[in-house]
Amino acid sequence: MTHLLNIDEAVDRKYLITKNVKGQAAAGTIIHVMDAETNPGGSVNVLYRVARFNEKFHDYQDYNAKFDSLAAFCKWAQPDNFIARNYEMLSISDIQHYIKVKNRNFTSFCLPLILIAAIIVWALLFFALGAGIPMIVLGVLLTLLITAGVLLMLKKQKKKEKVRLYHKISSNWGVVLK
Repeated sequence: MTHLLNIDEAVDRKYLITKNVKGQAAAGTIIHVMDAETNPGGSVNVLYRVARFNEKFHDYQDYNAKFDSLAAFCKWAQPDNFIARNYEMLSISDIQHYIKVKNRNFTSFCLPLILIAAIIVWALLFFALGAGIPMIVLGVLLTLLITAGVLLMLKKQKKKEKVRLYHKISSNWGVVLK
């Protein structure tokens, strides 16, 4: 999903790295974009500084990344105010798990589960009831129930992850979230 219309909008903002790219900041790292430009071929150059240090990035050195397009940059780094504000209170593993759960969508998470469950249900119905109208009606109803269940599960997982991170952050304040 493209968050920017022009790479110039990225300058002087913080971004959460959501995808590992060889030779660049690791997923779960917050970067501050210092400068960005579009090349004539459509590629994008981004000059950035790591906002928090881990084992790989030790100093205030500026790093340069080149992407084939603006969309490639947006897949690598996404704006996330929640993580940027609370970055120091979270571990890299917490942030990487948050990214994993946040990036789940219908096609990458729900559809495979729905298809597998629907195939199993239809096969069981075929062997239990045989081919016929009752099998088709029950199959459609159970497939709709499976779809609703998986979509609710996705929504619950995203909410649960956000609450888990809020709880971790707010535990220093004496606030308890349930």
